[in-house]
Amino acid sequence: MEEISKTSRDEKIKLIFGEALVHVREEIGKKLKNDLLGFQVSIHNGQPEINIAKLITDKEIDDNQLFFEQCAKDYRALAEVLISKLAIKLNIEINSAFPMMSFNPFKSNRKQIGTIEGWRYFLHGYHCGFEHKKSGQIVEVPLVFGLEFGDLDPYFFTRFIKSTKAYFPLPVAIYEDYADGRRINERMLAIGKFEHINSNIENHTGIAVKDRKRVPIEIYNPEPVTTQKPKFSLLRFFHLK
Repeated sequence: MEEISKTSRDEKIKLIFGEALVHVREEIGKKLKNDLLGFQVSIHNGQPEINIAKLITDKEIDDNQLFFEQCAKDYRALAEVLISKLAIKLNIEINSAFPMMSFNPFKSNRKQIGTIEGWRYFLHGYHCGFEHKKSGQIVEVPLVFGLEFGDLDPYFFTRFIKSTKAYFPLPVAIYEDYADGRRINERMLAIGKFEHINSNIENHTGIAVKDRKRVPIEIYNPEPVTTQKPKFSLLRFFHLK
């Protein structure tokens, strides 16, 4: 444990179990997950090994909180611009109550994937992914938070940061996209730079930068289909013999 704790963030440790010790791999992995705070411990499904990586620290996040806050603002601004341009290209108006409803019809035809002003786009799940063809910048626009397009999924947020050339050289390295992204979000929430936001989908929430212009987000409840009563009663006639 002492040796592992000395690992630098640009290194990874791989514990490989011989045949005689494979049976204790799960037990050891669970103990390492419990004891190694600030590390990602992954028990491999197919191979007899455990992979360990040191994650970004609270101090590194605190020291760069203004950077991460600005990244979140940039993410939100770019997402809003791109999804608006896509709506124009598809000749639709974004449903302010539930944007995903506006884009769902295109997920099953040839317009699910395309290009717009140098960006490739791909409509999928709760998001529309954009990638710039020249710079490689990536941003995933959420479609289930009303007109709030700044939800910071941990994996998508760190990929945006790492693909944005304007941020280079990064003030702090990010090695594990999802795990580091989750720690960034949790710490930024703790120090009051980020906050939780509701979703249009019940029991689903997100995270956005706190310093922003807020937009209303309501749970989407489509109006129930009602069967109208006929205005005139229908009479059935029978001929009796």
